[in-house]
Amino acid sequence: MGSRGRPGRDGVEDLRLDEVVDAQRLGCEAAGSPLYATVLDAVVDDVVTDGPSRRLLSLCEGATFGDAIVLRYLAGVHELVLAGRAPELARHYPSVGGTPGPGLAATFLDTVAAHEDELGAAMGRPVQTNEPGRSVALLVGYLEAARPGLPLRVLEVGASAGLNLWFDRYRYDGTDLAVGPSHSALQFIDPYVGAPLAALGTPEVATRRGCDLAPIDPSTSSGRRRLRSHVWPDHADRRRRLEAAITVVRDLPALVDRADAVAWTERALAEPVPGVTTVVSHSIVLQYLPLPQRRRFVEVVEEAGGRATAEAPLAWLRTEPAGDRAETRITTWPGEQTSVLALSGFHGPPVTVLPR
Repeated sequence: MGSRGRPGRDGVEDLRLDEVVDAQRLGCEAAGSPLYATVLDAVVDDVVTDGPSRRLLSLCEGATFGDAIVLRYLAGVHELVLAGRAPELARHYPSVGGTPGPGLAATFLDTVAAHEDELGAAMGRPVQTNEPGRSVALLVGYLEAARPGLPLRVLEVGASAGLNLWFDRYRYDGTDLAVGPSHSALQFIDPYVGAPLAALGTPEVATRRGCDLAPIDPSTSSGRRRLRSHVWPDHADRRRRLEAAITVVRDLPALVDRADAVAWTERALAEPVPGVTTVVSHSIVLQYLPLPQRRRFVEVVEEAGGRATAEAPLAWLRTEPAGDRAETRITTWPGEQTSVLALSGFHGPPVTVLPR
């Protein structure tokens, strides 16, 4: 990544590589990962002194801050731990039964130095945080999209392993809320705060499909390990949610196409589909699209919105960063109405439902 990185008013502003790492350290600290905050504090020094961390992160020279190259780096190391190939570091990682302790940072850097070539390959892989907790925020939008009374045609961009495509196979329980099968392996209990969210039924999904540049197959051991590597090692709740979601989907059909977001969406929205509400959805995805591609994606969705009818409505549902929180918005056509529905953390619940 080198000197480029943080989103500014016009998209990207210059940052030194050590500043990029430090910004991610602050993000991990704020999001409740003292393990990664400790590790990245040492990585900053390793970058400044031209250690292996600088060489690895510099492989992504020219990437934007939104590409989250530091998370690629951390996930590559975590995958070594999960594969049993970094036993000393594993003693510090709760994801494999370890406990962070003295020597964590030094052991992390030793592991990086020992596996530099392998980690170099990992730097070329995109971030794949397929976070099922985001389904809690997305459900607010799917309930809104279902208001016309039509079944949903769900199209998820940046779907990774497709865990959030199966949002209706998870259970959401709360006051006046009973959505999804009661026997689901993934249970969200009282996941909402703020305005009341009343829903005594599950939105009907007629069809569902997703796209991703590098889909992950959760039915394979390598795919499951890749998903686990992107969950921060000391985030036990996220890890439990991921394992439960994998249990739900591993025997369900693979629904994620290997495809470019813009081209895939353009094909999917080429003609209105009567009898369903088409929902284009995504969660923490736009930052990974280069600015020209991002602009074209918005144009494609808005152009399709102009073709929507009462018999073939369209909804654009997205959970994306808004400052230090994620914001869930929906735009519906015909008529083009946009509403901010909820606020949440970047990884899911609790989700604050906003009054309408």
